Amino acid sequence: MKRRLNVGILLPGFSADEHDWAIPVQQNLVREMAKHADVRVIATRYPHTQTPYAVHGAEVYPLGAGAWARKLARFRLWRDTLRLIRRLHKKRPFDVLHAMWADETGLLANWAGKWLNIPVVVSIAGGELVGFKDINYGLQRSAFSRWTVAQALYGADAVVVACDYVENLLIQRGYRIPPDKIHTIALGVDTNVFRPDAKVKTVKNRLIHAASLVGVKDQATLLRAVARLPETELLIIGEGNLRADLQALAKNLHITQRVTFAGAIHHLELPRHYQTAALNVLTSRHEGLGMVTLEAAACGVPTISTHVGLLPDVPEMGVTVPVGDDVALADAINTLLNDDEKRAELTTSARKAIKSTYTIQHTVDDFLQLYRTLIG
Repeated sequence: MKRRLNVGILLPGFSADEHDWAIPVQQNLVREMAKHADVRVIATRYPHTQTPYAVHGAEVYPLGAGAWARKLARFRLWRDTLRLIRRLHKKRPFDVLHAMWADETGLLANWAGKWLNIPVVVSIAGGELVGFKDINYGLQRSAFSRWTVAQALYGADAVVVACDYVENLLIQRGYRIPPDKIHTIALGVDTNVFRPDAKVKTVKNRLIHAASLVGVKDQATLLRAVARLPETELLIIGEGNLRADLQALAKNLHITQRVTFAGAIHHLELPRHYQTAALNVLTSRHEGLGMVTLEAAACGVPTISTHVGLLPDVPEMGVTVPVGDDVALADAINTLLNDDEKRAELTTSARKAIKSTYTIQHTVDDFLQLYRTLIG
């Protein structure tokens, strides 16, 4: 019988308790991994406390620095994080450290790993490899953040990407990571929560979009596409600083009667909204994964997405279109809504892909296998 590994997971933020779905996929990951390993989570900036606590059998050690910790406060946070890792390692040695972002947490994991001789895994999880100055998104916009990303990537024993799209960005950005250090592992979905429900009736022309209302998600392109499709209705789930602008755009496009801005929805209520939709639509300019694609697929709903994130690798879950092209998006939506056979085929194949590859249990199995390979 394999011994339980001692795993340290570094995150900028983590759930304050089991009812706080700050980043749902990370809570699911920690819950599932804690069944198979001794897990300690180091959360640098959220929650706003420094008192250790437990979530789903994992020990959580928050630094409580907050997002506002910059300049000297940032370096004090780095010092305190390294000291905490050393103290935890002295108490019960870590077998591996895993940073879930290739930024500040990746940098700190690598420094601690070299200091304490612990193998380090760094996952690219968000905007580390892009920089959109027009929407103030991504870590490639400043020399300091680019340096932080480089420190995170080059110091790691293994770099995890979710899909080919992200691996290609590594090459495009000039990061020379040896191929044997790059591992493709997607964060999977909890199929106990996200699943079909035969009692829920699908509305044939209903589209669902679940994302923060921020520039990188490009809901403006989605609204323009919907304006070209007079028979469709759109449910938008999420909050963000662009809500008022998007509502104004919907008004200008004369589609307010067909677009519902539902605001924030509790994570556990999302499945019933997916289940009523014929299609899930994702219009992002960038995605490291596109978790909503997996959530929708687990509920038996195909996705139409821009050509970013995971979906280009898994065509059995849906269809992709170019970024920012509302005409192509509208055409793809119209085609799939009017092809019952193709939509039914995708509904079946999407669910099958989840069951075979993209559950949170698959993710944990793949991570544990990677950890054991690094430990030797």
